[in-house]
Amino acid sequence: MTVPDGLLEVGRISRAHGVKGALVVRLDSDRTERLDPGARLFDGRQWLTVVSARRQPERKWVVQFEEVADRTAAESMNGRSLWAEPVDDPDALWVHELIGAHVVDAEGIDRGICIAVIDNPANDLLELDTGHLVPNTFVVRLADGIIHVDTPDGLFDLLG
Repeated sequence: MTVPDGLLEVGRISRAHGVKGALVVRLDSDRTERLDPGARLFDGRQWLTVVSARRQPERKWVVQFEEVADRTAAESMNGRSLWAEPVDDPDALWVHELIGAHVVDAEGIDRGICIAVIDNPANDLLELDTGHLVPNTFVVRLADGIIHVDTPDGLFDLLG
């Protein structure tokens, strides 16, 4: 499998659904427009064009792709990852841009490097190499590899 440069993994095909080639897709992106009619996703072998999609529980969708004509074709796609081009949204924070960036607070103090983004029900958390966790709601902006944060007093004192 060769994924074209610049694509982001946005989901995975779980299984076939019905007899007309529909697939159950787990969407790992919060950008549901990735499943709008006409949207294109790459499955590692070919580009797929969304014809229709309907939401199911637990971030799953039943998706009909133009290129998948029947259940047999759909069954052969089980387990494939789905990739898409980045969404052009200047206000969005992307995990791949946050990892490795320095975190600087409102006073200009370098608080460490973001080593992971933890999926949390309330808000995603930036995990720093210092062990601190910073809710993404405190991120003011990301520019030139620096994450500027405005945190409440004492947040960085919690680990001593």
